[in-house]
Amino acid sequence: MALRHIITLPDPKLRLVSKPLERVDDAVRKLLDDMVETMHEAPGIGLAAIQVAEPLRMLVIDLAKKDELANPLFFVNPEIVWSADERSTYEEGCLSIPEYYEEVERPARVRTRFVDRDGKPQEIVAEGLLATVLQHEIDHLDGVLFIDHISKLKRDRVIKKFVKMAKRAEGHPPL
Repeated sequence: MALRHIITLPDPKLRLVSKPLERVDDAVRKLLDDMVETMHEAPGIGLAAIQVAEPLRMLVIDLAKKDELANPLFFVNPEIVWSADERSTYEEGCLSIPEYYEEVERPARVRTRFVDRDGKPQEIVAEGLLATVLQHEIDHLDGVLFIDHISKLKRDRVIKKFVKMAKRAEGHPPL
């Protein structure tokens, strides 16, 4: 396993729509394992392949707390096939938008169809935090960020902040 670099806003790759995988092979499993290691190290609870600059429709989630045994979940070609009308709100953050958190409202439950780490078709109904994380990470696969679910004013502010930080990091003077 290897740690991967997590790309951050304003990297345009974050807006790419990821491509479905034809099959799950050793290379896909290696990337999934690298993603889990990267997510745990960050630390985070979800990571989409595009966040490590791989525009592939795959993601990993681990909701285990620090004092619990790791329990990663692997999703290849995930798609939400049903969403509840009932809504829930969670404070979301993102490894690609570090240290920024905002309340986001999403469906409280979703049914997700995917292929697992062994290439077997699966379907789950998720609720609570798992439902939120699945929706957040599947959004990534479609080039959507959680800040797209907040007001335009807040979104514009956070994008401007990250553009400014990126320019500073490149050695450009602030605007």
